[in-house]
Amino acid sequence: MPDTPVTPGLPGGGGDPGGPLWAAASVPVGAAVDPDLLQRDEGYRATLLREFNAVTPENAMKWGPVHPTEHGWNLDPADQLVAFAEGHRMRVHGHTLVWHRQLPRWLDSGMPRHRAARVLATHIETLVGRYRGRLASWDVVNEAIADGGGLRATVFRRTYGDGYVAEAFRLAHAADPGARLYYNDYGAEGAGRKSDAVYALVRQLLDEGVPLHGVGLEMHLRAARPPEPAAIAANVARLLALGLEVRISEMDVRIRTARGGDPLALQRRVYRDAIAACMGMPGFIGVTFWGVSDRHSWIHTRFGEDRPLLFDRDYAPKPAYFGVRDALAAARRPRPV
Repeated sequence: MPDTPVTPGLPGGGGDPGGPLWAAASVPVGAAVDPDLLQRDEGYRATLLREFNAVTPENAMKWGPVHPTEHGWNLDPADQLVAFAEGHRMRVHGHTLVWHRQLPRWLDSGMPRHRAARVLATHIETLVGRYRGRLASWDVVNEAIADGGGLRATVFRRTYGDGYVAEAFRLAHAADPGARLYYNDYGAEGAGRKSDAVYALVRQLLDEGVPLHGVGLEMHLRAARPPEPAAIAANVARLLALGLEVRISEMDVRIRTARGGDPLALQRRVYRDAIAACMGMPGFIGVTFWGVSDRHSWIHTRFGEDRPLLFDRDYAPKPAYFGVRDALAAARRPRPV
């Protein structure tokens, strides 16, 4: 199947709101991508190329898959994805350098601090350095805040100490001074203890002079209990007021537990309202969906079979797709005088 013709990764000018998602938006619109699916699923590849202008590796750059042994690397899938994106003029957002999950067994929580520091530096310098000048941005530290607030107990905190977060950003910046560096987390999009803790963490990092440029709000949402759009807007506004950029980094909306009415209509509304709450704010710089279609989603194995994304299993657009397009396009329309 021939590739769908694509347009430049950062569209300019008034996009047609009836066209693909990227053309409706004033910011990059991305999807989490599996390099293997690009090779074996033609519908996946065609939909990605038609609708999106940015990609995030879903798993190919996480520590376990990319650095499975202390002195061994598996870089081919990541290389393939970066080359694919470059060939189709798509932005690449690196994901993720430091996370407490999907870690290899060799990363021992009992290692002394000096060895932990060396391991952390080697990992970040190797991975970020390999793609220096080619990736627009990175999730440097992922989900370091516990659900109840405060730093999560992780192998990095146990071996290096609380300063591992700041050190990871400094290492990433040294490896690629031109990349935008993000802290990324879930459950921090609206009001609450988690979002307050994320705000406190990033403010502290900025006060310490750490090279942090933005925050990724994952927005793995449930249609049955979505955050209030006004709370999302207020939270984004306070992060922007710190001088940070904000992006929606991993969005999907689960509907399996939704009750009453049409779940797909509800899903459309949740997607539209959450994105509309952010669009148009100076410093809000993009939205990425955590997958391309319902055919392939992490939600199925983690929470049970669902329909969390914008395209169904046959790659047909769902009502959610049109809700997202409406939210993206509305921010481009001139305001009435």
